Amino acid sequence: MRLAVTAILSAALLTLGAAPPGPMSHPVPLPARMADTGGGSQLITAQAARADATTGTVTWWDLRDGQWVAAGSAKARFGAKGLTEGGSRRQGTNTTPTGLYDLPFAFGIKRAPAGTAIPYRPVRETSWWCQDNDSRAYNRWTEPRPADCRATESEHLVSYATQYAHALVIGFNYHRPVRGRGAGIFLHVNGKGATAGCVSLPLGSMREVLSWVRLDRAPHIAIGTRSGATALTRY
Repeated sequence: MRLAVTAILSAALLTLGAAPPGPMSHPVPLPARMADTGGGSQLITAQAARADATTGTVTWWDLRDGQWVAAGSAKARFGAKGLTEGGSRRQGTNTTPTGLYDLPFAFGIKRAPAGTAIPYRPVRETSWWCQDNDSRAYNRWTEPRPADCRATESEHLVSYATQYAHALVIGFNYHRPVRGRGAGIFLHVNGKGATAGCVSLPLGSMREVLSWVRLDRAPHIAIGTRSGATALTRY
């Protein structure tokens, strides 16, 4: 009798276009499909639909018992000219560099959110990010601004009250800077529109990320597209 009931149920499901009952299938999380996640147990993915897109999604993930689990997600903004391969990016192109990068430290005009564990530098009137290709301080936080770093070629951080309320430094071109490739690429709070090459989030989401990230878990950020030459899964 049980076999007959099972057969009838299966036939009914097939008639309705559904598959017979079976093991539940779960989509493979994005980090598990990536070529490299940086070797740590925290990862931020910043994904756009296409290379010319200026918006997308940022998701932050924890590695738990060998499985990547999403800890949060938010709508994101990218460069005004979209995204481009980080290794060939040129400074001043308003493009967000794709690739896999570490997160050296955080900073902000506002105080660090409760629970922030990553090193967090307060922005002062004397805080600058040098973007002058001719300076020895190229792509570095400077306080004060050195004489060989022109103000017109740098960011006076305190001047960006909205965007730099909170920010995370993205390790693009940071550890061994290549002049002309780009400087001052951050994960920061949304401004009025697309960024000049950074990734940005709503204020509340940026605060969540800062409360979540832990330097001892070797956090990284992966930036890319859904498919194509800059697909996030390539990194």
